[in-house]
Order: sequence, then structure tokens, then C-alpha cells
Amino acid sequence: MQKTKYIALFLFALALTACDSKPKVIEAESVGGQNNAPIFQDPNSAATPGANAPAQDMNATEHKVTVAEVLNTEKYSYLRVKENGEEYWIAITRQDVKVGSTCYYRGGLMKKNFQSKEFNRVFETVYLVGEFRQESAEASAPTGGIAPGAEALAPPKNVQRAPGAIKISDLVANVANYDGKTVKITGKCVKINPMIMGRNWLHIQDGSGKNIDLTVTTTEMVQLGSIVTLEGVVAVNKDFGAGYKYDYILEAAVLK
Repeated sequence: MQKTKYIALFLFALALTACDSKPKVIEAESVGGQNNAPIFQDPNSAATPGANAPAQDMNATEHKVTVAEVLNTEKYSYLRVKENGEEYWIAITRQDVKVGSTCYYRGGLMKKNFQSKEFNRVFETVYLVGEFRQESAEASAPTGGIAPGAEALAPPKNVQRAPGAIKISDLVANVANYDGKTVKITGKCVKINPMIMGRNWLHIQDGSGKNIDLTVTTTEMVQLGSIVTLEGVVAVNKDFGAGYKYDYILEAAVLK
């Protein structure tokens, strides 16, 4: 009887050990506690041994890089970039990035021995980056107007404003009084720069004044050429860094 009791205790302890023996998942945290990496579930990629190790963070300062090589998958782009004489790989959600272009990013999660099945290669080190943008004509439009040479639709002639919406010309003429305030604007979307720094950059005109152009940032999906009403917060002398500087801009706008 005593021997049977010891055997039962031994089997119970063995069962506990087996239950506790499975790998523990460690989730990496990004810079500042914010996740700056894209959701990197590429169906064409699989992690090799060591790729599930805790990712390491790059610092949160903005990096200016030159693109030396581009490898595109269905959903993601691998970029070999140069920064201050050094070369390394970053991965972003798929974008049309040209070799030789200048780009900017912040944050990033480092992964070791990351394997891409589509390219049949292992990236010894790759940084998964979510906050990424390309240097474009947008950066040379400090007043919020359309940059010279940028393609845009013709301005609207007659725009019927939604109740409570103000004219863009009135906003610009009294922009200091609107700084930090929420306003509503109705206008035609004449140009779009999609998903730069995690948001869409719209150019809205309503035909008031001399077809003044208002830059609007939003996560909403807006069709080019459509007449929309947007509500957002006015910011004056807004500097996003790396040339993204505006005398006035409407931020975090939502469709109304």
C-alpha cells in the first residue's frame, strides 16, 4: 500500500513537470511602450530557429536612410538601406519604394535569423518597422499648399458646405484664432498622399478665396475627387520633422 502511494506521488510530480515544460512566449516591447512594428504575419515567411527570440528595439529617433535594394513579397517589402556608412535590412508593409530614394523611419523591432520562404534566404538581422515614410514632394509644401510639380485634380467651382462647416479661406484668414480648435470643412479632395507616418495626407479645396489648399491628416479612406466633410483639429506652425513643416494643417480628421 505504501509503495503504491509513492508511485502515485511520483507520477503526479512527473505530470506537473511535463505541463510546465512547454516553451514560454515572450512578447517584445517597442520603444516607449508603443508598437512601431507592422503586424508581420507574412504567409510567405517562416521563422527559423532563433527567430522567435525576443526582438530588440532600435531607438525612437528618426532615421534617414537611402534605399540600396528592394525585395517585395505579397504584403511586405524588405529594404536594404544605408545610414551613416552602414548597411542593414528593414521590413515594412508593402510600398512602392525605389532604389536610391531617401526614406525616414522611427522605432523598429530587431529580429534575428528571419527566414523568407519566398526568397529562400535568411536575413541575419532585420528590423520590423511600422512608422515609415518616403521623402516626397509633400515635404516641400511648408504652407500646406500643393507642392510645385505635384499632380492634382482641378479645383472645385461650387461646393455646398455641410451645416456648421466653415470656408477654407475664412480659416486661413483667421488661422491664429482657430489654433487648437476643432473645425468642420467641406471640400473636394484634389490630391492624396496615402499612409505616410501612419496616416493619409489629403489636399482639400472648396473654391473659396483663390482656391486655397488645406492639408488634412486622417486615417479615413477618402476617394480622390470626392466632395467630403471632415472635422479635425487645427494646428499652426506644425513641424513633423524632416521637412514636414506646415503654417497650418487640419489634423486627426474624421468624416462627417
